[in-house]
Amino acid sequence: MLKKLPQFFLFLVTVACLAQIPQGALLGTVVDPTDARVPGASVTASARGFKLLRTVKTTKLGEFRIESLPPGTYDVTVQAAGFADQTGSVEVAVAATPTMNIVMQTAPVQQTVTVQGETGSLTAQPIETSNTVVKTTIGMNDLAEVPLALRSFANISYLAPMTEPVEPSDPTKARITAVSFGGSSGLNVDLSVDGGDNNDDYIGGFLQNYSPDALQQFTVRTAQFDADTSRTNGGSVIMSTRRGENDWHGGLAAYYRNKNLNARNELDNPEPGPKQPFSRENAVGALGGPIVKDKLWFFTALEYVNEDASIAYNNLSLNEFNALAQLASMGQIPGASSIAVPNSVAAPFHDTMFSTRLDFSQSQKSHWFLRGAFDLNDTTNDLVQQGTLPSTGAATTSHYYSLLLSNQYQFTPTWIGDFIFQASNFHHVKVRNSHLGFALAFPFSADFHTTSGFETFGDNQFVTPITAFPVNRDQQKYQYRYDLNHVAGSHSPRFGINFIHEPVLSGRIADDAERLIQFTALNPSDLLSSGQSLAPFFNCDPGAVSPDPTACPVNSSGNPLARITDVPAGGGNFAQSVLRLGFYAQDSWRMRPNLTVNYGLRYDRTFGLFDSNGGNQFQNPAVATVSALNLPLPNGIPHDYRRAFAPRLGIAWSPGNSGKTVIRAGAGIYYNDLAQNGWVDALRAVVPGPAPILGPGDQGALIDPHYRTPYALQASAGFEHAITK
Repeated sequence: MLKKLPQFFLFLVTVACLAQIPQGALLGTVVDPTDARVPGASVTASARGFKLLRTVKTTKLGEFRIESLPPGTYDVTVQAAGFADQTGSVEVAVAATPTMNIVMQTAPVQQTVTVQGETGSLTAQPIETSNTVVKTTIGMNDLAEVPLALRSFANISYLAPMTEPVEPSDPTKARITAVSFGGSSGLNVDLSVDGGDNNDDYIGGFLQNYSPDALQQFTVRTAQFDADTSRTNGGSVIMSTRRGENDWHGGLAAYYRNKNLNARNELDNPEPGPKQPFSRENAVGALGGPIVKDKLWFFTALEYVNEDASIAYNNLSLNEFNALAQLASMGQIPGASSIAVPNSVAAPFHDTMFSTRLDFSQSQKSHWFLRGAFDLNDTTNDLVQQGTLPSTGAATTSHYYSLLLSNQYQFTPTWIGDFIFQASNFHHVKVRNSHLGFALAFPFSADFHTTSGFETFGDNQFVTPITAFPVNRDQQKYQYRYDLNHVAGSHSPRFGINFIHEPVLSGRIADDAERLIQFTALNPSDLLSSGQSLAPFFNCDPGAVSPDPTACPVNSSGNPLARITDVPAGGGNFAQSVLRLGFYAQDSWRMRPNLTVNYGLRYDRTFGLFDSNGGNQFQNPAVATVSALNLPLPNGIPHDYRRAFAPRLGIAWSPGNSGKTVIRAGAGIYYNDLAQNGWVDALRAVVPGPAPILGPGDQGALIDPHYRTPYALQASAGFEHAITK
């Protein structure tokens, strides 16, 4: 209810602050009826539903700022000598700062105002006049009401401007779609949950998935100029999990989809083939409430997914598969006297997502929470596509675990510290459907756009022109982070350190011995109709030239009928131990009521980025060969980059006093190491000890010794005007 709005004018805007810590702040100005500032007024913000109370005094300019507020609804009370108490409520969102302009009245008049925050409606100020960051905040109502195709929180990120979905190029993270910012790959995004790092350091993008019912809020930032944002040259997504409150709350839900409600995947089920069979059921439960009222709360969410997906073959594929099966029955394929050709292949997927959280109010100054979560999923016939038989697939299992401890301590009304410790683990295994020692690739199935290999039948090494997919992956990560906030008049300086230790960042690329027979023009039906036998391709010598009897078959022009590659066994393991360290300092300076400036500096350093298997790149045979033979190639090994200094600057200016127009601008440098999969061949080539020299025909992989951490220079400017309320 709103009473006497002209005497108690309150509006909400947002300034950039608290980028990666999933909290907000409250900024405001207290004036008397003549618009004169009221210094020394007492401003108290009290959280609804859980016990948190913050009290500050207005400065000599009548301004106040309350930092590190967990997202939620707050009751605000303003008291000053000679004036009536003012009370109201405000919604604080993740990484946002509602701003209150409070006009006090002389005693004994009592006034009350209720205002919803950014996830609701604004009752006064039509636009955000102090925001230097382009962002979209998504709350529980959005998560509950907006349809999500895969029940993944990532899907709702597409509501933010400048974002779009990207087909994930990493099948080790099932059903987590990448989010592209400004047309980027979607793998260069910084992601955090409750302030904890949620980045995949092998290929980039999201790591652990969470049920939308476990999330309270998240903010999608498409342009940011705060120094505490790191490891991104795209955008950032900041998530906060739900907490328990003094009121019991929760829910049960079930979701169902079938093939009629399922879109085609253009990679493995394009037109004009039949639409593949599909059904999907989600069962969701959530519950939260007080264990000890005003002291200890809990919240738990559980979601189970049962998906009966499949790959449907079109007539072209079925005809070619049947021709291949006939060649096998004629004894032309070693170890495969028969091949089963189904009309479709079942690819079931099961996923269990669990999250639980305990919040503890130790005192008015100290607040803790402990959050544990896991995501366990498995897939059968993973990576099978429209042009491939089930032999090329795998049974995939992925397990994610995370445990996060957080403490917020208020040293004084103007000094607040935030501590975060997180331990997480990711374990991924692919068990291949076949170990035949060979793979057949034909033109009808070969496609460099596919996310799996292009083999039609046989072993699949999971290596494509896009990337190399590991059959095993492990990522163990420990994070320590501390952020210190200080409010001093119109300034809000902030300092922080972020240390991440990954003692295990390892995996194995499929390394069975394999012969890849890739036909350039002939499909199985062509071989069958022409009478050309497959048998000679399995034992021939690709280096021999006709009329040598060991040479591989050629056409009438003497050109090979197939490209044949022999992949030796072994050498697929890579194991790293990586350290990441970052520091930053920044300030949000409210120079004038209509002008806010953010400025800061960040420094990041990575240790052990190129070391693997207990050695460094000096133990890489390719490096040793270049040095020993003095080849005209880069000589030496790369080193961790040490000059990643990143300044940031952002401003927001609202001309005049109407608050209907705002001009925003900013610039910043953002460093982000390349994902490890880009040089996995060089990492797995390292063997401790003296490196051997490559022999004739051997291949090797080098990392440029002059490597520098890539960076992006981002700059933006925008103009916004409210034509009407």
